[in-house]
Amino acid sequence: MWPALVTALLLVPGTAAAQGPVDSAAVDSAAAGAATPDRPSYDVALRGDADGSHWSGRQTVSFRNAARTPLRSVDVRLWGNGADGCGAPGSPSPVRVGRVAGGTPRPLTVGCTALRIDLSAPLRYGQRTSVSFDVAITIPDRVHRFGRDGAHRYLGNALPLLSVRDAQGRHLDPDVGFGESFHTLAGDFRVVLDHPDALVVPATGTTTRRAGAPGRTVSTSVAHGVRDFAWAAGPFRSKTVTTPGGVRLNAYWTATTSAEGVAADLRDAVGSVDAFGKRFGHYPYGELDLVMSDTLDAFGNMEFPGLVLLWTEPEGSAVVHEIARQWFYGVVGNDQFATPWLDESFAQYANQLYYREDTATCWDDQGEWPSDTAALTRPLAYYADGRRAEYYRVVYGRGACALHDLERVLGGPAMASVLRGYVRDHWLGVATTADFARAAQASTAKDLGPFWTEHRIL
Repeated sequence: MWPALVTALLLVPGTAAAQGPVDSAAVDSAAAGAATPDRPSYDVALRGDADGSHWSGRQTVSFRNAARTPLRSVDVRLWGNGADGCGAPGSPSPVRVGRVAGGTPRPLTVGCTALRIDLSAPLRYGQRTSVSFDVAITIPDRVHRFGRDGAHRYLGNALPLLSVRDAQGRHLDPDVGFGESFHTLAGDFRVVLDHPDALVVPATGTTTRRAGAPGRTVSTSVAHGVRDFAWAAGPFRSKTVTTPGGVRLNAYWTATTSAEGVAADLRDAVGSVDAFGKRFGHYPYGELDLVMSDTLDAFGNMEFPGLVLLWTEPEGSAVVHEIARQWFYGVVGNDQFATPWLDESFAQYANQLYYREDTATCWDDQGEWPSDTAALTRPLAYYADGRRAEYYRVVYGRGACALHDLERVLGGPAMASVLRGYVRDHWLGVATTADFARAAQASTAKDLGPFWTEHRIL
């Protein structure tokens, strides 16, 4: 995500050890704390009303237990309720579920964003099962990544998603109103959207369309290896181009969005998708939808796998930063609540590389740390405790500068090799700060300990 106020807050735009014998006890211990449930597969069918404000239907998610201990329940996150919580009498939460099959639901918790389902039977290691439920979505009346603006509807974070359990336990972090609290595992989606012909519906994945009932279209979107699914609906204008690297870009914009802004976003999207593909690994999702508006400044910009929401002006937008997020959190996942720097800092570093910004003195130009307790590896909970401005300065500003400084320590080619290897090794997985630090240290004989200390990373 690239909030609009970030621009005003930023001051500046060895060898691995040989593997020894396998310790079976250690393997069992790792499996016991493995991220689970994994390999999720979502099958969703929803019908939209006349203007796309309401969607209802059925969702099924199958999954595997990757942990050695039996899985007795799963947590489903209803992130669309994050801003509204449990609602009020006569004004229910925007996302509601019912008629659960495959388990017994418990009462909603964490501001009506978490639904625990006790499975019908314990799921042993390596086994698969599924749960299903009705879904009813009412889009909130606000300009937001999950909201509406005039005749246009935006459905980011609208679909319920499986939460993660690992060695740290159940991940049930709250929505704090800025940044992202998400932590999901890559999976597959097949989403069928039945909607009026008048609505253009960009969506995550590769989409095919067929005629439905009179006056209606059925759009089927299929996506593999993604952590979320988003769509929009409205009278968008559209254009499709293919990058020299073979990535299909579908551009959608509102009637009031400037032609100059659309052209600038498309130009930078074409260039950055191919540039990042060469630098980090080929873009994996086949096609990418850019959904552009001149009024989305209320919540900035937001990336989803294969779909980006953008606030577009004649001067341009944060399109390159959001496209970089397709690799950092999309391809290389992380616990965004615990380590927000692993996606936002890396995306901003990539953004500055693409635009060839002068970052030679950016660390010094940042001035003093905003507080004695500030550090790049602070969790979102730290920033939610009255330090929102500090979040933007540290995570976007100092985080990107730290990576540029690391590049100066290692050298450009070595840094490029480190990042490409880091992405490759955690492709569609989940990485930690320690994973990145190990990758960097393995590339040089220099002791990077002082670097991590100076930049408050480890």
